[in-house]
Amino acid sequence: MKVHLPVREAILNRRTYEAPAEGRSEKLRLDFNENTAGCSPAVRRALAKLTTKQLAMYPEYQAPTRRIARYFGVRPEELLLTNGGDDALRVFFDTFVQSGSSILICEPTFPMYRYYAEIYGARISVLRYGSEMEFPLQGVISALRRRPSVLFIANPNNPTGTLLQKEELRRILKAATHTAVVMDEAYAEFSGFSAMPWIRKYAQLFVAKTFSKVAGLAALRLGAVIACEESLALVRRAMPPFPVNLAALVAAEAALNDRETMQRYVNGVKRLRAWFAAELEKLGVKTYPSAGNFLLENFGPSGPALFQKLEKQGILLRERSKDIGPGFVRSTIGTQSEMRRLLKSIRKEWKAPA
Repeated sequence: MKVHLPVREAILNRRTYEAPAEGRSEKLRLDFNENTAGCSPAVRRALAKLTTKQLAMYPEYQAPTRRIARYFGVRPEELLLTNGGDDALRVFFDTFVQSGSSILICEPTFPMYRYYAEIYGARISVLRYGSEMEFPLQGVISALRRRPSVLFIANPNNPTGTLLQKEELRRILKAATHTAVVMDEAYAEFSGFSAMPWIRKYAQLFVAKTFSKVAGLAALRLGAVIACEESLALVRRAMPPFPVNLAALVAAEAALNDRETMQRYVNGVKRLRAWFAAELEKLGVKTYPSAGNFLLENFGPSGPALFQKLEKQGILLRERSKDIGPGFVRSTIGTQSEMRRLLKSIRKEWKAPA
């Protein structure tokens, strides 16, 4: 018996998204922008209190949503919890994008925008960051005249570290009268800027958040979308009834109640980010200003060989040679001991071109 499955053309035309190799737990993990210091100890205590009866029930969302909304400084009606930050992006395709619709992105950036666009059969309009990783503001303003369904902006941008300034965002929102503007703020806590206070002024503004980075909860998959109540109500129509698991809710509340641990992590990242960039510059490595918990670097033509040597030593970085250029790499800012280990290996294995 031959079976012919009715697979959508968009699926047939793309490859499976292959995450980098597993087996990372015992290595120096500076490739995924994880919080390598770990989450608050309060999270483990809170998870340990979950009962077998609670785990056998479908989760309830109203009370946790109220408390998490209070942390973000918004109303519960302005907050939608999702199954990780990736799902916080998928809901915009479910809500606004049809086959043949256009989305606008600025590359290099987080690959999930392109990933979902390809799955949904959307047309992808692409602008490029500049040679110094400058945001292509004028190009975005011009492209918005063609009314793409969604504009995705990672702010700060991954992997460049670029931070969109307030006036730039204001100009974009004024031009985006027929476009949903998604500000992906996975790394906002490290930048000192968030667009969340603007949601009631701009109905087209949606802010995507994640608990994977500053809260250190990547394994539990919790994200959020924040927008004005009327706009978010449209997104809710595309959501399943139980999108978030109970463990993620309990962990998030415990993490948010321990703001001291998160702030200590943020302060450490900022300090080590500046120190690491300065040390690399001394070695002749080109770095780019970053507002995230990572740094983009250019080691030049000898970079790929260096990255292979580091990987053999159990040091994982995120090479960006394919999408930016040979020798580009993104390094997560880990703990002080982790960054010293990385720097020591770089000094040993790499020499600046003559």
